[in-house]
Amino acid sequence: MKELKVREAMTADPTTLKRNDKLTLADDIMRLGRVRHLPVLDDDDQTLVGIVTQRDLFRDALAQALGYGRHAQRKILDTLAVKDVMATDVVTIKPDAPLVEAAKLLTERKIGCLPVVENGRLVGILTEGDFVALIARGEP
Repeated sequence: MKELKVREAMTADPTTLKRNDKLTLADDIMRLGRVRHLPVLDDDDQTLVGIVTQRDLFRDALAQALGYGRHAQRKILDTLAVKDVMATDVVTIKPDAPLVEAAKLLTERKIGCLPVVENGRLVGILTEGDFVALIARGEP
């Protein structure tokens, strides 16, 4: 695995959000697409400005615990924009970085994904699932 680069394991062209999208959109994408991390782009559709994770949407579970039904939960999410909950201090990596470096970043920072940025533009995302897929393909 030492010779492998991030670009060989990353998911290219990930699904993204814009900072002014509603949280209902993030929730729908995560549920339907079975993803846990969504990079957030600026209005130029290229510059990474944040990330929304499934953890950020756990307010959904809190709303349910407080007795709100699914309809009420969606109403709450629809009142918030992605920019209201996204993390803006995002750790990124370059596509030509060694995969070992990415693994170290994920474990040391205790994060579940690394947006992959090249020349200031989002080109992919590397998640824990990508490492599992890499092992399953028998590549390391």
